[in-house]
Amino acid sequence: MPTAAASASSPVPCEVVLFVRDLTKHYARLTALAGVSFSIRRGEVLGLIGPNGSGKTTLFECLGGVLPVDEGSVEAATGCLSTEQRLAQIFYLPDSITPWPSQRVSWLLEYVTGLFGGRPERIPDVSRELGLEPLLDAPLGSLSKGQRKRALLAMGLLTPQPVLLADEPFDGLDLRQTREVATSLRAAAAGERAVVLSIHQISDAARVCDRFVLLSNGRVCGEGTFDELTTMAAARVGGRPADLEQVFLALT
Repeated sequence: MPTAAASASSPVPCEVVLFVRDLTKHYARLTALAGVSFSIRRGEVLGLIGPNGSGKTTLFECLGGVLPVDEGSVEAATGCLSTEQRLAQIFYLPDSITPWPSQRVSWLLEYVTGLFGGRPERIPDVSRELGLEPLLDAPLGSLSKGQRKRALLAMGLLTPQPVLLADEPFDGLDLRQTREVATSLRAAAAGERAVVLSIHQISDAARVCDRFVLLSNGRVCGEGTFDELTTMAAARVGGRPADLEQVFLALT
């Protein structure tokens, strides 16, 4: 998989599919998101990076239509999108869910593909890429955490929406599985889908993402490629950070 530096050296797609503008979410006196703005571009893997509690899941739930927003908008080339219009553009894959636990993995993939109008001929390829072939007859509720994660990621990859949001896609996976999943996610982006990953392990983000949004305490502290963020960090701390982790610490 590419490192952050390698990803940054390759051409970054410039077509903005969606623009998140000044998104704000309050829980009583707590501000979970404060004026969050960033772009999502076709054909990229965008990493949303931040520690636990930084607002990553809240942001995904707002974008995916699970939570209402208090302020702000999600915009396409045609203008601001309603919640219904956003759902036609975005498929949100939450972390740590077990839908239909009594149903088999094969049923899940076929059902979701049919429900959202995906391509059923892709099911065998996606199953093979994610190592699901031995698990297709297993009930979802019987799977381990890592197996369930791969089954749900396969479900997300089979949906047709232009933007895929995946919350903590590498959680529960070993190194080999992480590499396999990363390869599948990059292939989805190469097919001109935008893939947005919420990741708290910076090393995972550095290996797979083309661009990054740094989130801390509900605020965006930086957006760009590794090189762009490194330049921002160097201007702030007076020296060039060596890796994405140091960049994050400098900017947040």
